[in-house]
Amino acid sequence: MSDATPAPTPAESGPSGEAPDFGAMTRDIADVPAVEVITTVAVHLMSSAAVNLGLAEEGDKHKDLDEARKLIQALAGLVAASATEISSFHAGPLRDGLKSLQLAFREASVVPDEPGQGPGEKYTGPVFG
Repeated sequence: MSDATPAPTPAESGPSGEAPDFGAMTRDIADVPAVEVITTVAVHLMSSAAVNLGLAEEGDKHKDLDEARKLIQALAGLVAASATEISSFHAGPLRDGLKSLQLAFREASVVPDEPGQGPGEKYTGPVFG
């Protein structure tokens, strides 16, 4: 075994054939404000839940209500726990998106949950249209 660093492959090389400076290309996570991390995670959870609810292109192909339930539950917990920390400016749209997903889940379910028993409703309370 050699201690030498392997030369970058052409795909890893920059335009001049040098190894790219990944440190310059990425932001240090310590520099990212907490509100940005929280909202980014929330948007990823929302997007994944929407796909699993069948709301994306070719929706029925990706529909999985069990997965959607887990994602909505996690999103509700994140929104409830962080709402006072990220201000109503950021929390309001997240709550609106969460409610939309909860209602879509209720509509997509063959046997809807009782009010207050749907995904995330232990954090948000019962969701009605």
